[in-house]
Amino acid sequence: MTRIAIVTDIHHGAPSHTKRGDTALDLLSAFAEWANAQKPDLVLDLGDRISDVDSQTDARLEREVAEIFSRIGAPVHHVCGNHDRDHLTVPENEEILGGPLASEVLDLGNWQLALWRADARIHRNVPRPGFDLPEADLLWLSRMAQQAAKPTLLASHVPISGHAQTGNYYFQRTPGLSTYPQADRARAALAQARVPVAAIAGHVHWNTVTTVDGIPHMTQQSLTESFTTAGAPARAWGMLELGETLHWQVFGDDPFEARLTPAGHRWTPPLAPLFSELAAE
Repeated sequence: MTRIAIVTDIHHGAPSHTKRGDTALDLLSAFAEWANAQKPDLVLDLGDRISDVDSQTDARLEREVAEIFSRIGAPVHHVCGNHDRDHLTVPENEEILGGPLASEVLDLGNWQLALWRADARIHRNVPRPGFDLPEADLLWLSRMAQQAAKPTLLASHVPISGHAQTGNYYFQRTPGLSTYPQADRARAALAQARVPVAAIAGHVHWNTVTTVDGIPHMTQQSLTESFTTAGAPARAWGMLELGETLHWQVFGDDPFEARLTPAGHRWTPPLAPLFSELAAE
């Protein structure tokens, strides 16, 4: 069994809306202590380590976060979130974190971990602000899925399930910013896998499981989010155990637990729109 400790959306920096960035370093230190006590096989950071300000401030904030991650004994793997990329380039993030940030596949024994480090920038100075998934990132995902020979966990910052954002403080009224506009193509690419697949992401600041095409998509709560915890930081971090089944547990003040058995087959394609079908008769 492989055990993965997960933290996401740390948002170190000044408090912003419901993000308690002022508590981030203390909570991340607590996570590091917990991870060292738990001795997972690896640690996964799903991005948005900071709340961005400008390039100089962001570099300082990222270095403060990186210093705490360096205290963890297990291998730590990072993914960039949109706030990590607003003012810092991927190479700048790599220099601060001390490791590569290109997409890659890690062999975990009976499973593999696909670190899909797709472009997570939110493009702002365009007619329709939001994410824009590069074709190269879609092709990487497609080829990874086609070549997968063992159960696969996909890790990314931005979720691709397309799950509803009803009740979400940030995304109920701006659901287009909760995922990629090409999310349907990303799901289709992932569905090419003929092995059990699960996906985990951050970004949306709540715990969810949505199964699409036989693939469970999980999103984990932010370390410092407070909209679900009455103004106090959620103190959320998780442990994901990969074996014959998948056991995911989120700790803190917004706890969550799920046991899942990802399928190796895909679902029957959805029915065509009924009214269109009737109109054609």
